[in-house]
Amino acid sequence: MLQFPRRSKINASKLRKRRRSPIVLVLLLLGWSLCLGLGLAQAIEAPKPSAVVGTVDVVPDRYKLGQELYLENCATCHIGVPPAVLPSQTWLNLLQDSQHYGVEITPLIDPPRYLVWNYLQTFSRQVAADEKIPYRVSESQYFKVLHPKVELPRKLNLSSCVTCHPGASQFNFRSLTAEWENSP
Repeated sequence: MLQFPRRSKINASKLRKRRRSPIVLVLLLLGWSLCLGLGLAQAIEAPKPSAVVGTVDVVPDRYKLGQELYLENCATCHIGVPPAVLPSQTWLNLLQDSQHYGVEITPLIDPPRYLVWNYLQTFSRQVAADEKIPYRVSESQYFKVLHPKVELPRKLNLSSCVTCHPGASQFNFRSLTAEWENSP
């Protein structure tokens, strides 16, 4: 009598594992690749701008503390103007001078002064070679370029910014009054 070797339960389960292992391995690799791909896609995706950006420029995270310190120290007495309105040299002079437009102030000390300077320098501009360093906003060529059709008063007061920019006290210079909203 011929006897066939009996398959044991152990041999049968080993065969099933061997047959499934390539499929399981492929599925694991596919899942891992998808997760890695999604993670990379999210990592390199550009941040979506917020719905309302009040300043002229979106401020990256590394400058936000400087911006906050600037607003905390400057915008408590008057409207904080965007750094681009004045050149870097003016901002440097203002940060170092204890005489602030006829008022005695205590200048910032480092490290807050450095953080504010880093923010202001990054978002302001250099004075042109033929340009005099302005001390007041109304003397700034850049300010005049931003307001080409606006007849500015002889003596400009920062609180008058609210007349056209209702959100200026919240450092929002993008919103304009209806009169200026659609002006060319």
